[in-house]
Amino acid sequence: MVDEERVHLVSMVHRSCISTRTVVRERISPPRYDRGMTTPSVEEIGLIVVDHGSRRAASNEMLEVMAEMIAQTVPYSIVEAAHMELAEPSIQTAFDRCVARGAKMIVVSPYFLLPGRHWDQDIPGLTAEASERHPEVPFLVAAPLGLHPLMAEVVNSRVEHCLARVAGQVEECEACAGTGRCALQNTGQDQASLSENTSA
Repeated sequence: MVDEERVHLVSMVHRSCISTRTVVRERISPPRYDRGMTTPSVEEIGLIVVDHGSRRAASNEMLEVMAEMIAQTVPYSIVEAAHMELAEPSIQTAFDRCVARGAKMIVVSPYFLLPGRHWDQDIPGLTAEASERHPEVPFLVAAPLGLHPLMAEVVNSRVEHCLARVAGQVEECEACAGTGRCALQNTGQDQASLSENTSA
């Protein structure tokens, strides 16, 4: 993805969620955790955001944009994107990059909605394989997005944006851009039109 396209995509994402992000910050204050004395500093924690991976290049590029957005939000200075399969960078590649950038601990954040085999088996297994090159670096596979309360806000934001798009008030979001997918459909009306044409 060229820089101009990436900037445009990030801009679209920000426009589609900025109002919801403001509301969320007012409603929910994230908890603060004591990571303990043995945990490396935030500068030494490498965060890998991993999705399934796709044969569709545009989908893989969206994860890279998300990783950039996350890097601007989290306190960790080392953030890398990775795909579980089908595309690079792999978990191995991202793990290597984090260590090369100075990470003393790796946290893998599955960009998955709900728990399943990928979170329970595949991602931990691939991360363990990646760590064999760096036995001195411990790793943690964090929870998927799951039932986090902010997800309800995300769903609401998406639905509101799609309704506004149908009403002609906003542009397509980054997911639908150029597809024309965000449009009302009425199968019953289509069937009625077909019946009229057949009768004629």
